[in-house]
Amino acid sequence: MDDSEVAGIKRKDDKQDDQQLSVIGQELHATRRKKQLSLEQLAERSGVSRSMISKIERREAVPSTTVLAKLAEALGLTFSQLMSQPVEQEVVVIKAARQPVLRDETSGFLRRCISPVLPGRGIDWVLNTLPPRGTTGEFGVHRRGVEEYIYVLNGRLKAVIGAEVVTLEAGDSLYFQADANHAFTNAGATECNYFLVIDSSKLRS
Repeated sequence: MDDSEVAGIKRKDDKQDDQQLSVIGQELHATRRKKQLSLEQLAERSGVSRSMISKIERREAVPSTTVLAKLAEALGLTFSQLMSQPVEQEVVVIKAARQPVLRDETSGFLRRCISPVLPGRGIDWVLNTLPPRGTTGEFGVHRRGVEEYIYVLNGRLKAVIGAEVVTLEAGDSLYFQADANHAFTNAGATECNYFLVIDSSKLRS
């Protein structure tokens, strides 16, 4: 287990954390078995250590957002599909208390999944919160065809997409093809909140 994975671990300390641990562990284990991947094979595909994957499946640790993104990408899933269980209804209300939330203990980065997991849709809608000067860390390359959209609600957000760097103010939006490394940093002295939409629907057509 490397330092970036250790920093991403959050031990369960309340009922909500315990429920989130259970969902992530169940979905990761079920998807890995469905795709007939061993722990070693998934570790090789994702770049996440075998021991970390095993801890997540056993509900002993919650991964950082970057680790979870690596696992989702390796399994061909969206981020939200590893954070919540699928629903079948066409009209879905998700109460705030039931929206999956993942927090990085070290960075304070908060990721709230606000879109339902609907079969075959390939859309993630996420509300991200970064504390002052906080960073998401670097997200790896997605499969070609995955697109991301960002809208800044408040604060200043610095986005690094491959070799390009842009700074967004409240009300600004950003689109990019996510087949390049990307990372986001709060460039201001106050909290930054922004919507993120990850669209992988083209991969399903």
